[in-house]
Amino acid sequence: MEHNFTKYHFNGQNTDENILLVLHRHWFSILSQFFIILIMLLLFFGSYGLTAFFYSNGGDPSYGTLFAFLRNLFFIFTWITFFIIWIDYYFDVWIVTDKRIVNIEQKGLFARETSELQLEKIQDVATDVKGVIPTFLNYGTIEVQTAGEQEKFIFQDIPDPYAVKDLIMQLQKKFEHQEDVEFTEMLSKKIHHDDNTL
Repeated sequence: MEHNFTKYHFNGQNTDENILLVLHRHWFSILSQFFIILIMLLLFFGSYGLTAFFYSNGGDPSYGTLFAFLRNLFFIFTWITFFIIWIDYYFDVWIVTDKRIVNIEQKGLFARETSELQLEKIQDVATDVKGVIPTFLNYGTIEVQTAGEQEKFIFQDIPDPYAVKDLIMQLQKKFEHQEDVEFTEMLSKKIHHDDNTL
């Protein structure tokens, strides 16, 4: 799971902050949504056969323009639906750095919501992989339990969730260890300073 993310950058990133992971939802997640597009396309192409059947049975030819308009309108709606699904998939991203977790969530076409979680606020990390397909393709959901106001920080349908969980737990333990070392050093300096003043 080692990747080089030095070319990535996000708004608000600190100069000394390193990106360790950039995650999108698993490809099967968007594939299942594209099933709707497939049905819409089948309806679109099926409408040509319906129109031909209507004309062959003595239908009024003057309705041809109306049928063409409705068909084109439906195709535009299908294309917009495809575009919204793709935008939502591509711009939904989770970023794991050596200091925090950042969740960037696309809300429709023109809105984006960003939330973040500092490593010191992590209390527990749980992995949820349900079903045959998620197990076979190795994707699932991670819930990060926090100590702050936000009770859970959720990674939805991400690939290799167990490896991501292990990384987050390692970062959290490393951060805790670093805090303990800094506290011990501060306490040692204070005791040393107090001894010198006596």
